[in-house]
Amino acid sequence: MTSTHDSAALPSSQEQLSHFDAAGQAHMVDVGAKDETRRVAVAAGSIRMRPATLAIILEGSAKKGDVLGIARIAAIMGAKRTSDLVPLCHPLALTRVAVDFETDAANHQVHCRAQVETYGKTGVEMEALTAVQIGLLTIYDMCKAVDRGMVMTDIRVLEKQGGKSGDWSAAL
Repeated sequence: MTSTHDSAALPSSQEQLSHFDAAGQAHMVDVGAKDETRRVAVAAGSIRMRPATLAIILEGSAKKGDVLGIARIAAIMGAKRTSDLVPLCHPLALTRVAVDFETDAANHQVHCRAQVETYGKTGVEMEALTAVQIGLLTIYDMCKAVDRGMVMTDIRVLEKQGGKSGDWSAAL
């Protein structure tokens, strides 16, 4: 099987996967010597659905309640529990989790954006990604009785700030 990745995008000898030791064994990265800095990450994603499903969400007539309100709480909880879900993530004291949903009637989608912040020794990209995914999964769960064909898509980190590697933004 051939790879579809551009070889220029592959890690150089200086950019090794950090969750493996010299023997190739998985390990939790040691962040003990890193400086504490303000860390911010923003992630986003979408869920596509039938027009009637989006109408139910907008009307607030879902049998399980306020879909977007409950999805927002779930996303925040997901960010807080990331280290319980992703085996090698450090537990972090988050200082802020903001989750926003935007409905897109023209494309029958709900877009989710999460911004996660902390002051610490490691970044919060995984927490932002988890918040988005859990928010979208909650929308799916609450609406699956009327639309099992919903599709979650384009989950990605949009930006990160802080740390030794500095700031980064996705090319949109």
